[in-house]
Amino acid sequence: QVQLLESGGGLVQAGGSLRLSCAASGRTFINTDMGWFRLAPGKEREFVASITWRNSSTYYADSVNCRYTISRDNARNAVSLQMNSLEPGDTAEYYCAARAGAAVASPWAYWGQGTQVTVSS
Repeated sequence: QVQLLESGGGLVQAGGSLRLSCAASGRTFINTDMGWFRLAPGKEREFVASITWRNSSTYYADSVNCRYTISRDNARNAVSLQMNSLEPGDTAEYYCAARAGAAVASPWAYWGQGTQVTVSS
């Protein structure tokens, strides 16, 4: 059974930092892109960041660019998200995800249960 397990969420003041981690089990994701999405109350789920398997290229939503950093550890089958300069607008449930396969157009098929990030003003 494939599982993605997030950790590292919590409550932080504006301007603070958090580091989210996602540990995968049940299959290797060495050859698939991995990413983070978030869902805030009253909003649709939005893309946050992703990292490719081929050369670890990274992509970010404009709202988090230059504040967040995504990284992956293939040896540990894991991906992390370092979040700095957090803002109240970053408050959301954060989800780790992995594509179904190696192709760039593969759907985001695997999802974690989510970890809550709350940023107080």
